[in-house]
Amino acid sequence: MMTALLLASLTAFWLGILTSISPCPMATNILAISFIDKKISRPKTVFLTGFTFTLGKMITFTALAAILVSSILAAEQVSLYLQKYMNKLLGPVLIIVGMILLEMLSFNLPSYQPGEKMQKRLESFGIWAGGLLGIIFALSFCPVSAALFFGSLIPLSVKHNSIFLLPAVYGIGTALPVFAFAVLIAFGAKYVGRAFNRLTAIELWIRRATGVIFIIIGIYFCLVYIFRIL
Repeated sequence: MMTALLLASLTAFWLGILTSISPCPMATNILAISFIDKKISRPKTVFLTGFTFTLGKMITFTALAAILVSSILAAEQVSLYLQKYMNKLLGPVLIIVGMILLEMLSFNLPSYQPGEKMQKRLESFGIWAGGLLGIIFALSFCPVSAALFFGSLIPLSVKHNSIFLLPAVYGIGTALPVFAFAVLIAFGAKYVGRAFNRLTAIELWIRRATGVIFIIIGIYFCLVYIFRIL
């Protein structure tokens, strides 16, 4: 039981990191931190802004996942159905998520960018504007982040009846890369572009590898729990 929960926690953490380093979320993260305090000569302010932005995203992801998982588990009929058929559902879900990660499937989601008036209002909040933007951008899902969050984390949390632990671990995973870039922006702004380009190249191969693994596991689940071949 503990081994299964540990593996689930490591998976949730990995999903959080992969969500955060995907090009769309990472680009918005960097833009948000940079925009809040454009005076890079004030590293302490930028650092604190990055911290509140990271905290806002982490808390939002954790709270949203906890609410969804608790709602699903609280509905007795839904909970019983999922407990009975979760392994059968996971197979096709993992295959679909893997195909999205490999860009074999794609879909568009509405995104939000603060307007000029909103930017001025946010700037008046100082470092706490970072937290507000963190909440906003956490709720603005890209296709990859939506697939990882709704298609992987939520089913994983439901499967292990984890209302808080796995969502919190996922939230921490989403926070670490963002906070690292906040530190870079605060103390070494000239290296941000170079680091972002390298991370983007690495992320592509990480995402592809994860997509292949998801498809393989999904096929295995389908063979075992749906077709009962293995």
